[in-house]
Amino acid sequence: MAESQAPSVIFDVPESASSLNTVRLDSDRHGNHDTHGSGFPGLKKRGHNLGSRSWIKIDQTGNSKVLELDKFTVMRHCSLPSRDLRLLDPLFIYPYTILGREKAIVISLEQIRCIITADEVILMNSLDGSVLQYKSELCRRLQTSKDQSDDLPFEFKALELALELTCTSLDAQVKELEMEIYPVLDELASSISTINLERVRRFKGHLLALTQRVQKVCDEIEHLMDDDGDMAEMYLTEKKERREALTSGDLYDQINTSQNVRVVSKSAPVSPVGSCSGVRKLQRAFSSISSSKHGSFLSSSSAGENVDQLEMLLEAYFIVIDNTLNKLLSLKDYINDTEDLINIKLGNVQNQLIQFELLLTAATFVATVFAVVTAVFGMNFEDSVFDNPSTFNWVLIITGAFGGMLYFSFLIYFRHKKVFPL
Repeated sequence: MAESQAPSVIFDVPESASSLNTVRLDSDRHGNHDTHGSGFPGLKKRGHNLGSRSWIKIDQTGNSKVLELDKFTVMRHCSLPSRDLRLLDPLFIYPYTILGREKAIVISLEQIRCIITADEVILMNSLDGSVLQYKSELCRRLQTSKDQSDDLPFEFKALELALELTCTSLDAQVKELEMEIYPVLDELASSISTINLERVRRFKGHLLALTQRVQKVCDEIEHLMDDDGDMAEMYLTEKKERREALTSGDLYDQINTSQNVRVVSKSAPVSPVGSCSGVRKLQRAFSSISSSKHGSFLSSSSAGENVDQLEMLLEAYFIVIDNTLNKLLSLKDYINDTEDLINIKLGNVQNQLIQFELLLTAATFVATVFAVVTAVFGMNFEDSVFDNPSTFNWVLIITGAFGGMLYFSFLIYFRHKKVFPL
């Protein structure tokens, strides 16, 4: 009995797994299986948790519910490759992404990671405030605009809210950083201290990280605006209506083809061989007409793609995020200006120290003259100078006058060379 249940522990996916309304992974039911007979007690837990995450599904009417879905179900439902789902994995660090696929839009902006289809939004569940705000605000807007005429498709409403919350969050962080860093910079400019320098260093690291995040969002929106093909892929509602129209048109062509084949077979019973070959030729002709009509419809629709609506939406938020980026660049310039001012002040102090050192060096040289005179008179020799004590006073006067003249000559030389103003 345990051996027969072991495979179902790992691959227990319901038949209706492609429908998001019915797929839930019952962890309690899996936890009650007996796996002692399987020989792989750790395999059940890994199989149960493989790709299973909590998602929030929001439909067009603004109703939301929490689902437990594995990644294979999401891939089948949204027609997405596995690499697109890896962009939404919070365990990995990927750049900010806005991708347009055949049946979905993949968004990874800050903490908002979701998949938008023409009918619903599949949001990765999280306790982060941005995720909860996105869910509540999107449900409120969809329920409010339920009875109002709005030309904006469902997918663009969800995309607009994601861009709005991302830009608003980044702009709020920039304003908070400005309020904290400007007083510290002003205090540092007036009083250079180790504590203020350490605070500015921390703020500068935070500024660099925030600038990189804002720059990535700005580059992603700009890259999307530069490619009309990528923007055309995001018209999910229009593509869905086009697919439905093509499906109904192909069905109508098949019915007409079968009816025409029946009419030809009844009206021309000349030869069995000839009639069969004629029927085959007629079927090929009708199939070629249908395929040519199908291709011409797709080419005309793709040639006449109008992405102005999405382009204006992206351009509006590009202006917002670009303004936020300019604030960060201005703040960075202010920090650089403050650093330049500090370097100028430190250079000025260093120049003053050098000037003072030159004065001391000149004074030391003058004092050396007295030392030389002392050394001369300290020698043990006989002279008439030693017989008259008042003569030594003249020696001191002459030496002091010579030292003063020498010192002033140094000052005049420094002034002439513009070493420092006097």
